[in-house]
Amino acid sequence: MSNPSMPAVFIGHGSPVVAISDNDASRSWARLAATLPRPKTILAISAHWETRVTAVTAMARPKTIHDFGRSLPAPLFDVQYPAPGDPALARRVAELLAPTPVALDEGQWGLDHGTWSVLVHAYPKADVPVVQLGLDVNLTPQQRFDIGARLAPLRDEGVLILGTGNMVHNLPRMNWGNAACDPYDWAARFNDEMRRAIVDNEPERAVGFQRLGQDAQLSAPTPEHFWPMLYVLGARRPTDRAVVFNDWIEHGSLGMTSFLFEDAAEAKQAA
Repeated sequence: MSNPSMPAVFIGHGSPVVAISDNDASRSWARLAATLPRPKTILAISAHWETRVTAVTAMARPKTIHDFGRSLPAPLFDVQYPAPGDPALARRVAELLAPTPVALDEGQWGLDHGTWSVLVHAYPKADVPVVQLGLDVNLTPQQRFDIGARLAPLRDEGVLILGTGNMVHNLPRMNWGNAACDPYDWAARFNDEMRRAIVDNEPERAVGFQRLGQDAQLSAPTPEHFWPMLYVLGARRPTDRAVVFNDWIEHGSLGMTSFLFEDAAEAKQAA
């Protein structure tokens, strides 16, 4: 019997503090990992590595990067996630994306909190190799989607494609004092439209998110947290079903909505 294909997953990672929290989101990430086939390697696409060229970490031992301000709790800076890297996967990514140039980063970056804040709950032993893909700031949304499609074969090679960011991410508008407050109308409308695009398998609605005007401008005023979702949408296959989870918005303008794409027939057989 052939090994099952790996899903492609997008996770709304929220605040870095979730890394040291026990809450609905962190528990859901642990449950998710427990239900998935064990990955050979994870290809993480984090909102927090913006580059000037498509890049991929290629070191054997990526460092844990604490890429946030000192206003956050001190224990966050003590978190280490010593997962190994996978230089062979980095080269495979470059092969799949050719002729697009791919920079192999052998030491400048590592694993940032967009990746490890999720993985400390999903794979707390840090025993699954992790490679990060950089977000080339020069790409269009369509080009990001296309890269995801070119990376989709990795799913049959034991690689979990994991995008982390937030569909709605407007920090200046956040209600910092009340995580459970009602979302802004524009945030709810934008989040609903993105969810429908995923469930209806109409990715062009997400790729063309800017058509939503002010709702898009307010929900993704700087789009780096939205971009990882586009790579995951591109990695979807015709036989996949979409499963939406953690479907809520915190602090009025921080979307936690997450989803996975998994082979429908394999999921039915596993059930």
